[in-house]
Amino acid sequence: MIEDVEQALRRFSRHMEMERDLSPHTRSNYLHDVRQFVAYLEAEALIDAAKGQGLESIDALMIRTFLAGLYQRRIRKVSIARKISALKSFFRYLQRDGVLKGNPAELIQTPRIETYVPSVLSADEMEDLLKAPQDARFSGARDRAVLELLYSSGIRLSELTGLNVGDVDFAAGLVRVRGKGKKDRIVPVGGPALNALRVYLEARDALFPEPDGVGQQPIFVNRRGGRISTRSIARIVDRSTVQGGLRRKISPHTFRHTFATHMLDAGADLRAIQECLGHESLSTTQKYTAVSVARLMEVYDKAHPKAGGGHKKP
Repeated sequence: MIEDVEQALRRFSRHMEMERDLSPHTRSNYLHDVRQFVAYLEAEALIDAAKGQGLESIDALMIRTFLAGLYQRRIRKVSIARKISALKSFFRYLQRDGVLKGNPAELIQTPRIETYVPSVLSADEMEDLLKAPQDARFSGARDRAVLELLYSSGIRLSELTGLNVGDVDFAAGLVRVRGKGKKDRIVPVGGPALNALRVYLEARDALFPEPDGVGQQPIFVNRRGGRISTRSIARIVDRSTVQGGLRRKISPHTFRHTFATHMLDAGADLRAIQECLGHESLSTTQKYTAVSVARLMEVYDKAHPKAGGGHKKP
């Protein structure tokens, strides 16, 4: 049986959504990676449906040759690792579906990825950033609430834009967040962020009144009253970075890294931080321990008379 590639990809996409419950972002990346591999095979005439060479003719050597080309082009190892994961998942699905007898990517090894230490802000830098929005009108109040909530909760950018009015429990100081894989979690929020939200919602409701009893209206809206986009949030962060006098590039995700690191520095349990961030694996959260140790060494080198600046970052 010669399997049509596009038909197989459509079924694979439904499988990722309905059975594996992967996020739209992950599904899109996996489909892109598999299509890139198929395009390579077609360009090299390694598969050709007209000649009876379909997905069934793919073997491990073809995959290794494709990956070798990526290494030669100096593609980042983290990107190559994702492509290998996509191919393994795709062929595993085809094997389960009876299209393939085996998984040609099963024995392909994932490259070792360099340890990534996230960039974080100091407490003083974060304070300067949070104070940046000074405009008392709608946009200023919104920008301040955005920054405060990002830092106070550590939620992802997409999770922030997806918040609705009914998701915030002001009395309990909690926010219900819809995370990856459509999984909800409850995240605590501090007093400054809640106060900033109250001020903003008063300004927002004066411009865009919410129908009684709905609760599904987005919390953060643009100047036309529609749900704010992730790009608009990024612009708010860029603008506040300049206004706050910070001399480096900061992204919305920097708030998430900073939240986790500051929590860890203050003695929070790693598993509690994992729950707040919505990480499935504790190993994902553990990267923040490297940040804390790096900051400890930096402080030590600057302050201790016997340090001599000889420590290396872990």
